[in-house]
Order: sequence, then structure tokens, then C-alpha cells
Amino acid sequence: MTLDADALLSRVKIIISPPDAEKAQKALDRVLEKDKGPLAAFLAAHPKARDLLFGVFGSSPYLTDLAARDPARLTTALAADPQTRVGALIDETKALETDDEAEIMRRLRLIKQEAALVIALADLSKAWDTLQATEALTRIADAMLSAAIRFTLRQAQHAGKLELADQRDPERASGWIFLGMGKGGAYELNYSSDIDLIVFFDRSRARLTDPSEDVDLFVKLTKRIVKIMSERTSDGYVFRTDLRLRPDPGATPIAIPLEAALSYYESMGQNWERAAYIKARPVAGDIYAGEQFLQELSPFVWRKYFDFAAIADVHSIKRQIHAHKGHGKIAVIGHNIKLGRGGIREIEFFTQTQQLITGGRDKRLRGRATLPMLDQLVESGWVEAQARDDLREAYLFLRDVEHRIQMVADEQKHTLPDTKEGVETIARMMGFGGYDGFAEALMKRLDIVQGHYARLFESAPELSATGGNLVFTGDDDDPETIETLARMGYKDPKMVTATIRGWHFGRYAATRSTVARERLTELTPKLLEALAATENADQAFLAFDKLIQKLPAGVQLFSLLVSQPRLLTLLAAITGAAPKLAATISKRPRVLDALMEPAFFHTLPSDADLRERLAAQFAEARSYEDALDRARIFGQEQKFLIGVRVLTGSISVADAGAAYTRLAETLIACLFEEVCKEFEKAHGRIENGAAAVVAMGKLGGREMTAASDLDLMLLYEADPHAESIGGERSLSTAQYYARLTQRLITAISAPTAEGTLYETDFRLRPSGNMGPIAVSLKSFEAYQAEEAWTWEHMALTRARVVAGPAEFAARVETAIRAALTRPRDPQKLKIDVLAMRKRIAQAKGSTSPWEVKQVAGGLIDIEFIAQYLMLLHGAAHPAIFSTTTPLALRGLRDAGLLDAGAAETLRAAASLYQGLTQVLRLAVDGPFRATDAPRGLTELLLRVGDSPNLSHLEALLADSQKRTREIFLSVIGPFSGPATGAGELSEAPPPA
Repeated sequence: MTLDADALLSRVKIIISPPDAEKAQKALDRVLEKDKGPLAAFLAAHPKARDLLFGVFGSSPYLTDLAARDPARLTTALAADPQTRVGALIDETKALETDDEAEIMRRLRLIKQEAALVIALADLSKAWDTLQATEALTRIADAMLSAAIRFTLRQAQHAGKLELADQRDPERASGWIFLGMGKGGAYELNYSSDIDLIVFFDRSRARLTDPSEDVDLFVKLTKRIVKIMSERTSDGYVFRTDLRLRPDPGATPIAIPLEAALSYYESMGQNWERAAYIKARPVAGDIYAGEQFLQELSPFVWRKYFDFAAIADVHSIKRQIHAHKGHGKIAVIGHNIKLGRGGIREIEFFTQTQQLITGGRDKRLRGRATLPMLDQLVESGWVEAQARDDLREAYLFLRDVEHRIQMVADEQKHTLPDTKEGVETIARMMGFGGYDGFAEALMKRLDIVQGHYARLFESAPELSATGGNLVFTGDDDDPETIETLARMGYKDPKMVTATIRGWHFGRYAATRSTVARERLTELTPKLLEALAATENADQAFLAFDKLIQKLPAGVQLFSLLVSQPRLLTLLAAITGAAPKLAATISKRPRVLDALMEPAFFHTLPSDADLRERLAAQFAEARSYEDALDRARIFGQEQKFLIGVRVLTGSISVADAGAAYTRLAETLIACLFEEVCKEFEKAHGRIENGAAAVVAMGKLGGREMTAASDLDLMLLYEADPHAESIGGERSLSTAQYYARLTQRLITAISAPTAEGTLYETDFRLRPSGNMGPIAVSLKSFEAYQAEEAWTWEHMALTRARVVAGPAEFAARVETAIRAALTRPRDPQKLKIDVLAMRKRIAQAKGSTSPWEVKQVAGGLIDIEFIAQYLMLLHGAAHPAIFSTTTPLALRGLRDAGLLDAGAAETLRAAASLYQGLTQVLRLAVDGPFRATDAPRGLTELLLRVGDSPNLSHLEALLADSQKRTREIFLSVIGPFSGPATGAGELSEAPPPA
């Protein structure tokens, strides 16, 4: 390099005037302080360079920091041709060879620093136009990603995980595909852009040592790429990477087999994904395999016929952006240049929607870059030249604004500052003299863009739901309707037409009124489309038919679905994935009203909310019996709403257990109060008496599901010789609390006109079915100290008070803890636990991995491990007790009583098992058969298991069960002797 070179400076078109000259001078002085001579000499010889830096550093703290790190590097950037320098930096990435991850991370970050400086100077000075800058940013990103991939592949080969097809070019024929999406795919990256990637692997090309580990291996390798590229070190980062554009990111691994991806796009791909794939480009890894994949995916992206249907779908995304991001008006201060009205996204959508409409017929419209495609739209007759010119000029202007927003502090943001002073900095970086001129220019362009965008969608045709005949009048099938239904995906269209004619003929109570039939007729096209979107359209249709068969009236539901299409989609999902939930709608259509509340999908009611709502119901009850009915309505509706939240993913399956538990606790506590008040009317009260309801099992462990029953016990304290006073008929203490308990059981579990709430089980009380239904606290304490079997103490580890006076509840909790922390004979404890586990296996054992509770290595094994260790060590470590299994495992680990690795394995397995149990109990009755599962249910299970397909999930289950069983055997051991206190299953069930 020669210091008298003037390659960059000869092209400079703009010298920035900084808003604060004093601040700019300090920034320049800071850089010069770090200089060892070359920079100062260069600036002395090139005053234009000093002026350029004065404006740049006065506007951008980030660029000042980059320059101060290495002033000699800045001198090179000023003196060299920027295109040549970027090319040299790319060549540096190709020459990187090291076995040290820290070293390659450091070197890539230093190259990125210099590239950022070179590109910023060329862009800010307008030595480059906008598209030169975006292309350079993209080429640098591609090169650095490739360098990281080459390093990672070589490391994997050294570790014996795979074999490279080409030692000199590890990426070639590796089968590891990196698709650049969005701006990266179109060579349009912005200055501080993330790189949006989708990562696939081709099993037919990858040479793995153990092909059965392909998903795990490529996921690990991809995580390493993310670390190399994105992790912040003292040298910064290379590029932030975003992998969320992959198919169903909540349920799929970050590296996906090609065949799974193709299956997804063929069966589930959305219009927004089609739009995203317009810009998709293989950017690194196995480029050839990536190109082959895109070619195979082409029919998904580019439809053979004019695809006006895509406009509405893609436009809906834009509407959602405005709704959720708050970009409803054009503005300057605080306006989002990318997503806001009149912004970059509207120009991109303007182009992409028209590409989707006609790109299937006109291959010239399948390009990735926005502006060339605008030109092609003009040439193909879709867009007026004036609209193209307006949008092109606005696009380049807005991209420049976007870059300058990001150059200030290297932040991935698109929003102008929220102060006039902050906007003025951006204005000056754009070459304006101040705020006013820039604001006028910006508003003009935003208005123009919004105008063209709005006119595009105003002219879009209104679409029917199906694009074909749907005629259900008369007695004979309309041939075109049969064809339409078959095209939509119905395998038995004649069944569909016959059933719908039955609706029109008023064969169900729900369709007997004229208004109901009119609403249903209006709804039918959208309904059929929504049901066809499920995996088995015929099955989903029959489930909906079954739902309306049971409706007492249909006007309310049909009218709601006509006015709220999103509820229709949700209802289709419910009927397809969870028929049990659909049955609740049949009985209580008004439960759908709750889904209309804006906060429904974002919040869960708290304990206080539930109590307040149930108390309001009881306050309106006309009688005790009416209160019981209202409790059932409330409970069933709230269970339904929790189920819908699980189904839609608005709460996790982990949160579902707590939600179902809170609901049960609320109902028990409030019903117990009502029962006591009603009981006192007839039998008065026992003076100084108190009673508490103790929860055990899933309720005690806060792990309830949609199908859980209630394991309960009632303990009381009172003078055993007393009689009740103040009622119509006195009862002795024992009679009083026994009948009170029976009343509580009836209040919870007896069927009324509104159904049942929960099945209840009181067999975990002392002596089981042989003992009194209500037990005094004194008897309870004596029994636990002298007579209780080991399995009863295991069950007691999940016991906690859920209703009753606070003072008495505290005494009950103390008695429970005293029973659990008594010293134990370790050998006897082990023999009893193993004997009980063996009996459960003999009575209820299963070999199906989906029977996650009973199978060896399943949930019972985990619970037994936790319960065994708590009882074994409870006397010395009373703090380890928890009624909730995952918390108990954590406590045992923290106390050093369970190996940390084993605890984590058990915790992860418990989370998986409980999540799958939540979904299965919500959706199906009886055993789960993967081959018969509807797609909606399968998707839920895959989301819980974070798996790409059922075979992967089954393998995960098998591995979890194997590892859990190994831990069970190492902690407790195999069965090796007679039980000394396992109990009789006929008398009292085991604690599972």
C-alpha cells in the first residue's frame, strides 16, 4: 500500500456535516491518539480524508471505536479501493486454517471489523451506491459463514464423526446446506443485519460414521456455527444468526433432514413461506445440494396458475405487523423505516406478492433481488413504469436511512431516534443540512410508497374460499362440487355433500331454525376450507358434524364463526387434534366467548382471579344444588380454556399442570366452604372443631392433567366425645366429619344436570377402604408413626393441604412432615420400594414407549427414585421434601444426595413425560397409537418433544426410558427380596 493512493477519496461525493463539531473533534482526536504515525501523515496529505472522518466520527460512536482499535487499519481503508479491499478480506477468510476455535473466532471478528469500516466509509461518502454496499455486506457474510463451516467440518472429521468428500474443499458434497433467506439471499443485507438461515442436511450425501446420529450431529455442528458467528467476545461478533424461518421452529431441530423439509412444505407450507423462498439462496455449505433442493421445492413456491390467493395471505402478514408493532401512521420521529407505513417492507411486499401471483407462469419473475424484479414487473406489464421509478428511488433512499440508523451504534434496529436531535444526526449522515429537509424528503417517499402499496391491494380480487362450486341444494350431487371437494382434499366428497344436505334439511336441533341454516350456509365454504387444512379432512369434517349433532341450538356458534374467521381455524384445529375439547363446545358453545378476549392467549387467570369468578357464580346461585351446577359449568369451561391454550401453544405443557392444579384447588376450597355452610344448616357445628382437605397424587404434586382425578384425604381435630350444636339434628364428632366428607365427595364427583367435576379417590387415607372416611389428626399421627406401610409414606411425600383454616392447615402440614422425617431402616425401605414397583409392573406394566407412566424407565420410576431418596434421607435433610417431582429432584441434587448428571437426566425425562401426558390426556381417551394420530395431535407431540418427526420422538422416548431405568437400578437396585410393607393393591393403591 502506498500512502499517496487516492482510490476511495477520488470517488467521495458527500462530506458529512456533524451536528456537534466539538464532539466530532474529540472523536477524531481520540483516534489520532492511538495512531502511531501513518494515519496522521495520510490526513495531512489528504485534507479531504480529514473532513470525511470528522463527519463520520462526529456521527457514529461505533465507527469511532472501530477506528480507534487500529488506526493503521483505517489508513488502509482510506487509501485503498473499497471493492479491492473487500475482495482481499474475502480471500483472507478462504485462507484461514487453524484447529483452534478461539483463534478462528478472533480472526473472523477482526476481518469483520475491517470490512465494516471499509463498507461504512464507502457508503457514507457515497463512493459506493446503496446496492454496492448491500452486495459487499452479503459477500462478506457468505465468506465468513463458509469459513466457519469449513472449520467445523474439519473438526468433525478429526473427531471421527464424518468423512469429507473433498479435503481441500470441506463444504463440497458435505450434504450440509445453508440457505440464506431474506436480504441475505438477495444480496441485500443491511449494515448491522442478522443473517437469516435455514439449515438442512442431505442424508444421501453426508458421509457420517454413525448415520443413526445424523440429526444430533448436525444440530451440534450447527450450534457450533452459531457460536462462531454470533457469540460476543472482546473482538465483538461476526454476524448474528437467526434460524427461526425453518419449518415450524418451535417443534423442529435447527438442522432438518431434507426429506422432512420437503414433506413439510408439500403438506403444511404457508403462503408467507412461499414468499420467503423467493429470496432463498444457497449461501454456504453444500451449494450444489442446496440448489437441487430449491429446484425440487420450486413447485411449492411457484404455482402453475395465477395465484391471487397469495395476495390476501401475504397482505395479512403486513396487517399483523401494523397491529402488533404499532406502525399505524406515517411519521418521522420514532418511525420504523422497515416495517412502518410506507417502509421498505411495503416495497418488498409490493414486488413479492406480484411475483407469487404470476411467477409460476413467467420464469423471468423468479428473481431474488427487489429492484431488478420491479424492472421485470414493468417489462411483463404488471407495473407502470412511474410506479417502478417511484418505488426504486424510495427504496434506495430508505435503505440508506436504515444503514445510517444502524451505523450509529451497530444495532440491528430500523427505527429512527425518538428525539429531533437524534433524527438530525441521521439527516446529516444522509447529506442533509438538518432535520427539516430530511423530514420533508422522508415523508414524501413514505407517502408515495404507501400510495402504491394501497392501490395494489385495493385492486386485488375478492376470493371465494374454494375457487370452485360448492352447491348443496337438491337431492343429487352437483358434479363440480364433488370435484371441488376432492381438489380440496376430501377423500369421500359424497359423504360430505350428503351430510351438509342433512344440515340444510334441519335434521339436527342446531340447524332447525331458518336463521341457523342461513348462518351455516354462509359459513360452509370457509368451514370446508379450514377442515381441509387438517391432515385428514374427512375425519375433521365428521368431528365437526358430531359436534353440531350435540348442539341444542346453532345460531350462536354459527354467527360467531362467521364473524370471527380465526375462531373457525381454531375450531378446525380442535376437532382435528382434540375431539375431547370439541365435546365441551357441543355442550357449552359459550366457552368460545372467552377466546374472543384480547388477553386470552397471553395471560392465565391467577388464583385470586379464579376465586373471584367462582365466588361471583356462587353469589348468584339460587340454591345449594344450583351452586353445585355452577361449579361444574365453571370447572368444565376453565378446563376447556386451559386445553385450548395448550393446543395453540399460548402456554407450555409445563405450565398446563400448574393451571389445571390451580383450578382444582380453587374448586375444592370454594366447594368445601359451601359444603360446610350447607352442612351446618342441618347439623350445626362441632365446637372448637376444624377440618382440612389434604391433596395427594397429581393434585398434591401440582402436575394435574385434563383427565386427572383427585386423591384426597380429610383430617379433622375435635373433642371425640362432643356432639354438634346449632343444627336441626346433632351428630357425634366421628359421624359429623364422616358425613361432611361424604358431602364433599358428592359435591365434587356426583353427576348433576351439568355433569361431573372430578372423580375423587379417598383410598390413600390411613387404612384405606378399611378405615374411616374422615380421620382425626391424632389418629393420623399415630397411624403414620406406628402402622403405615412404606408405600403410604411414599404417597405422603405428595401430600399438602388445599382447603381448611390456616392455623389447622399448618398443624396438618407439620404432622405430615413429622411422618416423613422419621428415621428409617434403609434395607427395609429399599425392599419395600422395589416390591411395590414390581407389583405395579405386574399389574399395569407396559412395553409401549408411549405409556410414559407405566413403562420401565417411565414416570413411576422417576417418582419412586425421588420418593425413595426423600424418605431415606429425610430425617437428616428435612429441607429436601417437595410434593412436586422436578423440585424434589433439584433439592436432592443440591443436597448432594443425587448425582447432578442423574438429576438432570431425570428432570429432562420427567419434563418430556409430563408434557406428552398433558397432550395425550387432553386429546384422546385410551392408549395412544401413533399410526392413527391426526396431524394436529402429532404436531403437538412433536412440539413437546422438540422433534422433527414421530420416529425421532419415539427414539428420544426410548433413550430417556433406558437412561431413567439405569438410574433407577443404580439408585434403588433390582428387586431382591420379600416386601415387608408393600400393602395390598386391593385395599390401597400404590402412590403412582
